Amino acid sequence: MKVEVTNGTLEQREIDAYIAHACEKYPDREIKTLGIDLDGDYVNLRYELAAEPFQRIRRITGYLVGDMRHWNNAKRAEERDRVTHTKSSL
Repeated sequence: MKVEVTNGTLEQREIDAYIAHACEKYPDREIKTLGIDLDGDYVNLRYELAAEPFQRIRRITGYLVGDMRHWNNAKRAEERDRVTHTKSSL
């Protein structure tokens, strides 16, 4: 993670505390940049988070799913054998 301190300086232990706070706030996200803006007695934090991969969600056999990794063989066979219906022209 890149750390940018503006409008002053901080001791490393303070920077480490802000990093720990950011990791607690976004435990499941990658933080690319942590901006620490000093403003007198106040500190403003800016977070730049890494982009999350897009996950396609489909409706298959009555279920909304992102992927089928956790499906058992019977459910996989049901998905494989399904009939796709398309709108016909009139």
